[in-house]
Amino acid sequence: VQFVASGGGLVQPGGSLRLSCSTSGSLFSFAWYRQAPGKQRELVATITNNGATNYANFVRGRFTITRDNAKTTMYLQMNSLKVDATGVYYCNQIPPISDWGQGTHVTVSP
Repeated sequence: VQFVASGGGLVQPGGSLRLSCSTSGSLFSFAWYRQAPGKQRELVATITNNGATNYANFVRGRFTITRDNAKTTMYLQMNSLKVDATGVYYCNQIPPISDWGQGTHVTVSP
């Protein structure tokens, strides 16, 4: 199984980005993680096989995680972005596999 994240970029505070994640498929729940500069990787959002979602408190109400019915593509819609959202975003499963890939860089800056 591999997870490939894309869609990052530079955006101003208050802006939006939509991240995508391609995978060969997994029977497990999917998740988005992020690693801010100088900090440990943290869980952002999760989605189960039946579509149940959960969010970290710091993104709840602003980010939305979805996945397609084939369970090979996952998305993270990020709205009302704040500067502290800057970091590398990774997609993976729960429990995560050891290959995190390159992730996708998100920079929120005026």
